[in-house]
Amino acid sequence: MNLKSFIKSNKLATIGGLWVMIWIIIAIAGPVLRPDSTPNANNQHLELSLLVPGTTVDIDGESFTFLLGSDRYGRDFQSRLMAGSAISLSVAGVAVAISLIIGLFLGAWAGFKGGRVDAVVSWFLQVVWSVPTLLMVLAITLAFGKGFWQVFVAIGLTMWVEVARIVRGQFISLRELEYVQAAKALGLSDLRTMFVHMLPNAIGPIIVVAAANFAAAILIEAGLSFLGVGARIPVPSWGNIVKEHYHLLTTDLAWLAVLPGALIASLVLAFTWLGDGFRNAFDVGR
Repeated sequence: MNLKSFIKSNKLATIGGLWVMIWIIIAIAGPVLRPDSTPNANNQHLELSLLVPGTTVDIDGESFTFLLGSDRYGRDFQSRLMAGSAISLSVAGVAVAISLIIGLFLGAWAGFKGGRVDAVVSWFLQVVWSVPTLLMVLAITLAFGKGFWQVFVAIGLTMWVEVARIVRGQFISLRELEYVQAAKALGLSDLRTMFVHMLPNAIGPIIVVAAANFAAAILIEAGLSFLGVGARIPVPSWGNIVKEHYHLLTTDLAWLAVLPGALIASLVLAFTWLGDGFRNAFDVGR
């Protein structure tokens, strides 16, 4: 399926993909695009705290408009939200990469070899699968210590199971096909057979589960930051921005908590739509 037909037949996925691309650009080019280009958008003006959206003030002789208002420390809220996108997307990207590396190897090895190897890997998958994701993330994070990089590893180490299950199932089906038997007869190594010849034929379901894992990783990172285990203040994360302002939900300043929450939900929904589009395009599950 080419791009034109994908867009035509998967409108929600196209919208989701465009929304994701917009935030990827904002995350990468953040300091250039943000009104507050300081590191972490942390330029504080305490006398300008909790300004309503659209307020224009004079700062050091220059006019500055707070398009989305300011937070309780007088920081430009728009800039904080833009900076927070880099945290959410980078954590999700690295976590998904870790989950793909582990899941691809274990799933491919179990599905290709079968027998005792498959039994051991399947047992391990069931053990990990039985533990609630958030509980495992918290346990790994606390074991490694609180911090930004620990979150990358913790989320990645809990998301590989679904990848491994999908890959294992695909490889069990593929290993009986003629081209795989021919590769074995030619004496090709197991690694070459698995990752050069078999993996391309299993790529569709893997892309679908990767999109779903992106959505889950963003949600988990936001939850960890809200709990104070993820990105540490003053590093902006949509999760800790909600934490800083959730007590204002019943006031006229509710947007300070609602906006980052809405962005989390929108990005999760965008990746979900994208995953559904890939599922339709690759005809997964039909």
